Amino acid sequence: MEILNNAFVDDEMRVLSESVNATVFKGALRMTAQEMVLSSAFPDILKVDDRLRLVATPNRYVGREADFLSNLDEFLKNGANNTCFDPRLVALLPSSVSPEFRAEIQRRGSEAPNAIEVRAIQSPPLSGGLAFKLHDTYGFPLDLTQDVCRERGVTVDVAGFDEAMAQQKAAGRAAGKFKMDKAVDYSGDANRFTGYEELVHTSKVVALYADGVRVDSLKQGQSGIVVLDTTPFYAESGGQVGDAGVLTAEGFEFGVQDTQKIKADVYGHHGVMTQGALKVGDTVDAKVDQFTRAATMRNHSVTHLMHKALREVLGAHVQQKGSLVDAEKTRFDFAHNAPVTPDQITEIERRVNAEILANAATDAAVMALDDAQKSGAMMLFGEKYGETVRVLTIGSSKELCGGTHVRRTGDIGLFKIVSEGGVAAGVRRIEAITGTNALEYTQGLESSLHSVAATLRAPPAEVQARLGQVLDQVKALEKEIAQLKGKLASSQGDELVNQAVDVNGLKVLAARLDGADAKTLRETMDKLKDKLKSAAIVLAAVEGDKVQLAAGVTKDAVGKVKAGELVNFVAQQVGGKGGGKPDMAMAGGTDASGLPNALKSVQGWVAERV
Repeated sequence: MEILNNAFVDDEMRVLSESVNATVFKGALRMTAQEMVLSSAFPDILKVDDRLRLVATPNRYVGREADFLSNLDEFLKNGANNTCFDPRLVALLPSSVSPEFRAEIQRRGSEAPNAIEVRAIQSPPLSGGLAFKLHDTYGFPLDLTQDVCRERGVTVDVAGFDEAMAQQKAAGRAAGKFKMDKAVDYSGDANRFTGYEELVHTSKVVALYADGVRVDSLKQGQSGIVVLDTTPFYAESGGQVGDAGVLTAEGFEFGVQDTQKIKADVYGHHGVMTQGALKVGDTVDAKVDQFTRAATMRNHSVTHLMHKALREVLGAHVQQKGSLVDAEKTRFDFAHNAPVTPDQITEIERRVNAEILANAATDAAVMALDDAQKSGAMMLFGEKYGETVRVLTIGSSKELCGGTHVRRTGDIGLFKIVSEGGVAAGVRRIEAITGTNALEYTQGLESSLHSVAATLRAPPAEVQARLGQVLDQVKALEKEIAQLKGKLASSQGDELVNQAVDVNGLKVLAARLDGADAKTLRETMDKLKDKLKSAAIVLAAVEGDKVQLAAGVTKDAVGKVKAGELVNFVAQQVGGKGGGKPDMAMAGGTDASGLPNALKSVQGWVAERV
């Protein structure tokens, strides 16, 4: 990096150039994606993500923020010349550091030293809780805090930091669980999941819960959680919602509204006893709602195909940031720095629907994590995987996934993107639908098209052309109306000349022009000033409750009367304000009822000044 002459920056940049053909300053990206638009590195460098974060975060240059910002500015200005980075990423980098980003760096750069200086004055070590706060709130990794502390002769309570980190992770896991699970204490055997192969299974009830407390039975009308020894119900995981259905046998029925994990391998069936009573030890037929499951599987399977298409169309930097898959839709959040264009959406839809038409078989294989990595299966960044994983191949997509899926891509039926937008800096969200939902959606669009066509009296295929003609006609009519308003106001202006009152040698006129807009007010004002020669004028127009005001003063009088002051005086009486030049000013108001008295007050206001 010849452009980065400072030694401490050059070292870090050398590490980056050796490690990754991706974006720079990853830590900075996370703070202001408005400035550093790429929030994720390419998948092939995920293993060095921690190195990138430590090397690139601006907090590494504590006490040297000015040097960091200067070199960052220099890098951005010359970014296109740095061929060690992917040109697609370099092209997206901003040309300089914004004032907002600069202020953020300076603020963050002062947080840790201030805290550590206080600790150095008092007594070491720096508490683990404070070190964790620096990490969690201000973005300081532990090792960087240790570096700064070491320079000041302060040690860090690493054990306390680890404990605080563990507590936060535990709280995060607890917050993510179904609310009825938080107090459930289950210590029995794991249940067996058969939902990949079947939707109905005869199972035994091994535990029951009501209000989080373990009970022996559930009665009709009572809500609770049922744990089975074996279940075909899928528990919410990996973005896919839990299954619904029924647990039934002669004389009773339990309606399953949701399925959540009590533990990693223990599923809780949440619902209500709709008939009879259920006891621990009872045998039930566990039946998954096949229609809801089928729709959910279509949406989950198409999510994999869409993820693949997004990476092909937008670039390999696209990574999943979150998802929600249910029977209605798939909602997919991903790393990308700009809106997805209509043409790109069309291409994504084309690629996914081509995979659907190919009707390729879906294959799921359980294998060791190392083997999955060697097979080229995509792994989600930040996800924790066990030693054994499930690799799903569907069409041209291969990912690690434990969800339920269609048997063939053709089972998806149809794929349609219904919305795209931003949800956070550097994160976009797509919502898409499949199968009958997609069919109903397109039929609804077609119905709307036919309705519009009927209104325009044109065949559906000619709606766009016909609408263009209508808009042209509307523009022509609007222009004609504006001209007529101008003529009307002009004629009124000619009549207004005779209404001007002489106040100590200055003509004063305050009047209302019906049907005038701002442009007409200004044009009429200019004509009146020419005719009256020496004058102070206020013109008003009303539309509904809104008032438009224009004030004008001839050049010979601006030494005594200012148009801006005059129009503001009138505007305040109609619930508004305004201002402008000494000879011409505009204002608006929201109380038309006050206009008559406001116009009457103009003569007295001018008289006080001339």
